[in-house]
Amino acid sequence: MLPLEFLFNRTFSENPYSAYAELREQGPVHLIDFPRGATAFLVVDHEHGRAALADPRLSKDVAHSSLPVNGEQFFGGTMLAMDPPDHTRLRGLMAKAFTTRRVEGLRPRVREITAGLLDGIAARGEADLIEDLAVPLPVQVICELLGVPAADRARFRAWTAVLTVPALTSEARARRRDAAREFNDYLIGVIAERRACPEDDLISALIAARDGDAALTEAELLNGIALLLIAGHETTVNLIGNGVLALLQAPDQLELLCARPELLPSAIEELLRYDGPVERASHRIALEDMEIAGTSVPRGAWVHVSLGAADRDAAAFDDPDRLDVTRAPKRHVAFGHGPHFCLGAPLARLEGEIAIGGLLDRFPGLALAVPATELRHHRTGSIVRGLVRLPVRV
Repeated sequence: MLPLEFLFNRTFSENPYSAYAELREQGPVHLIDFPRGATAFLVVDHEHGRAALADPRLSKDVAHSSLPVNGEQFFGGTMLAMDPPDHTRLRGLMAKAFTTRRVEGLRPRVREITAGLLDGIAARGEADLIEDLAVPLPVQVICELLGVPAADRARFRAWTAVLTVPALTSEARARRRDAAREFNDYLIGVIAERRACPEDDLISALIAARDGDAALTEAELLNGIALLLIAGHETTVNLIGNGVLALLQAPDQLELLCARPELLPSAIEELLRYDGPVERASHRIALEDMEIAGTSVPRGAWVHVSLGAADRDAAAFDDPDRLDVTRAPKRHVAFGHGPHFCLGAPLARLEGEIAIGGLLDRFPGLALAVPATELRHHRTGSIVRGLVRLPVRV
């Protein structure tokens, strides 16, 4: 059995792909001690991982787990922890924010915000691309879409840092409770303001859906907005940061992309595959005794699918550890697969394309300002994968 520490040590956080490759050589499914006390499995190949993400026998509701749940899982009341029909109903309402037409309509505003951020970087001659571009761009976009002040982005980042990490100690659980309470109190205030004075934003639209025909309960409204705020920026932050670092470490691909900017859409897909923003999908629970790749998975067992491992599987992608911006990896699972495929994927792609494209066009001499060995990733054990800092010279 893989120990809990497999996912929670610094060496794994900095480079999980070599560890996953070793596991894949032994087989696609492995017992893992996470969460402690539960029967749990980790899927590390593309074929069975992708299938598991869409398997109706695997539930998102922890009530089906054989392990008692302590009730402290912040995302337990969101779509992330729901099955049909509730998931279908909520997703249908939330999806209105991310239609192709609505996302494309945001393109001019995303370009405008990006240009302003790049102006600031140009004036300084150097930057931390995480704090100076990757964070403020998606935070401002999702805040404007929902209708909350972008000035609160530091608070969102602080709450996200706590709420997206498994709470394994009593101190961590206390921090999570405090963060969840502060976040909920903040959103309750925003919702009250929009009820009193509706505006042309998504929160007002969701309130109307809830108050108009009871499509959303009060808890669903609150949890849905929280999920959109956190997921609506975290994925893009990591797409931009991981993507730029991958290009800087593959100078031949960076040069090719600068010479052929028409490759940008395919390059974004390749960057998502190569070092995606979400390392591991949120949990699944087996609704019945079943098999995955010949491994018996009992009812109530937890199933974790590694998206990062699946997207580096040589059985699915030729030479998977090589970055190739001309590749067309249509079957990557960086945004998941099946009913829980990331709703915000179109917006993340748009923001990633504009941010990375604009950065390379404006600063063709972009280079790391520190040795790559000094860079560190956030939150060992978190499902997300992103850099703490990315210092560059322009």
